[in-house]
Amino acid sequence: MYPIMRMIKELVKFRNADSLPLTGTHISTHRCWPSDIDLWMELNNGRTLTLFDLGRIPLARRNGLINTLRKNQWGMTMAGASVRYRRRIRTFEKITMCSRAVFWDDRFVYLEQSMWKQDGECANQALYRAAITGRDGIIPPQTVIAAMQQATPTPEAPEWVQNWIDADATRPWPPQKD
Repeated sequence: MYPIMRMIKELVKFRNADSLPLTGTHISTHRCWPSDIDLWMELNNGRTLTLFDLGRIPLARRNGLINTLRKNQWGMTMAGASVRYRRRIRTFEKITMCSRAVFWDDRFVYLEQSMWKQDGECANQALYRAAITGRDGIIPPQTVIAAMQQATPTPEAPEWVQNWIDADATRPWPPQKD
């Protein structure tokens, strides 16, 4: 089940937070609840991806994207992800999540998110490819940024992000069925 109440809590919690620039970092804290765990009593890998929404949506609100999406009747969808899981997050553990946009090209915005344990170790990290969509398909990020009344230049892609973009472009689509 989607954590609607937790999302509402995050949006209320950050409703008066300072605005962020397009590449600003949204930092939030969360707890691994019993509804988040798997059979090994740790944060489920799929639930990790769902919990990253709790960082992405407030980030989009703080940098002005949500208002622009609503005004233009656009949406945001995830068009790809690469995730690294490195440390277990156990039931009731508190984590800090960092969410930020790191790059955009002519079609997608690339978002980096990470979860950090209280001892300072990074538990996991995700790189998302997000698309802003309208009635006619994908809206170019430059069009979205202009609609946000921002003059932020496209940042240079970090090498690891560009490597992922290049590698993913070699992946066949659609995939083979058998």
